[in-house]
Amino acid sequence: MAKIALYNQSGEKKGDVTASDTIFAAKFNPDLIHQALVRQHANARVAIAHTKTKAEVKGGGAKPFRQKGTGRARQGSIRNPHYIGGGVAFGPRKDRNYSKDMPKKQRRLALFSALSAKLSDNQVLALEEYKAEETKTKNFVNMLHKLPIDDDVLVVTAEKNDLIQKSSNNIPFVKAIQVNYLNIADLQKHKHVLFLKDSIDKLEQIFLSNTHEAKQGAPQAKAVPKQNEGDKSTK
Repeated sequence: MAKIALYNQSGEKKGDVTASDTIFAAKFNPDLIHQALVRQHANARVAIAHTKTKAEVKGGGAKPFRQKGTGRARQGSIRNPHYIGGGVAFGPRKDRNYSKDMPKKQRRLALFSALSAKLSDNQVLALEEYKAEETKTKNFVNMLHKLPIDDDVLVVTAEKNDLIQKSSNNIPFVKAIQVNYLNIADLQKHKHVLFLKDSIDKLEQIFLSNTHEAKQGAPQAKAVPKQNEGDKSTK
């Protein structure tokens, strides 16, 4: 089992938290991480630039001059792309879809690979809990300075935590998210990852739920086998 160093608010080490090797001891795969990162940025992209085609530009309904006898090349509309004020050929359109697809298993493997790499570099740590009488940024910053964190940090909570969220909103090098929103882009952007102790259990419940369900339902699956020819998923 992987071990994550556990600290309290005072910066004292209280031992280690055991975590799943599937998540925190996965093989490093930079290609998969890159693919997941490109996918996330592409899916967040919004098409803003928009040009009109010659059919959308106002005017140009009449033929500019007769077909023959002028000595000039024939023209059908002054809104053709080669005219000033005409439509744009192959220009950007706001209805373009930049989204990319990626299998769910690969996305999870990329996330596990990134977490495992950070743990091997001693950039993942856990916090017992965070309590404060007042919701102040100063108190949260003082707590972070007591921990072995020398750069920006991603704080991961199990549930919505208004105290941590409001205390860290104004800190430029800190971002607080819930564990179910953990993503590859934030892991690459922030050097350190600070898990609240209960968020590690929640992380395993979310990302390893299929494995747990498969173990619980194994006897029933054997009693009623159902698989297509050539299906190797149950072998």
